Amino acid sequence: MSLLAFLFVGLIAGWLAGIIMRGGGMGVIVDIIVGVIGAVIGGYIFSALGVNSGESWIGWILTALVGAVILLAVVNLFSGGRRRATRH
Repeated sequence: MSLLAFLFVGLIAGWLAGIIMRGGGMGVIVDIIVGVIGAVIGGYIFSALGVNSGESWIGWILTALVGAVILLAVVNLFSGGRRRATRH
């Protein structure tokens, strides 16, 4: 997979994980970062379990999505699920 394709998959997976875990995307840059780290986590978990995600865009996105959701769940666990307070 090319770097551009990897970033695109990361963007989609990070955006979807943000919707699932927080109710919305977190911005393009953060979505890409979460998705790319999620792709690494998901790839490691899937290979450890013997699951082959295949050579398709859908398989790549699902793998990255699973990893990104796990990443956000761990972040929420350690941050207490708190969001930054905003001043009015």
